[in-house]
Amino acid sequence: MNNHEYTLNSKVIMKKGHPCGTNLWQITRLGADIKIKCLGCGRTVLLPRIEFNRKIKKVITEEEGTR
Repeated sequence: MNNHEYTLNSKVIMKKGHPCGTNLWQITRLGADIKIKCLGCGRTVLLPRIEFNRKIKKVITEEEGTR
């Protein structure tokens, strides 16, 4: 089971890339469903929390984001 620590506006990397060519997303809504926004093209996707937890690869921290 994945134990990722994420909050609203966290940037995450998903296991599978988006057709626009990036796999970097920003969390825009938290709840039973999680809404994420592609940082490449701006498309939004709504996923059930269980599915999101299965598909997430990594949470980008502030230190990693500034490099």
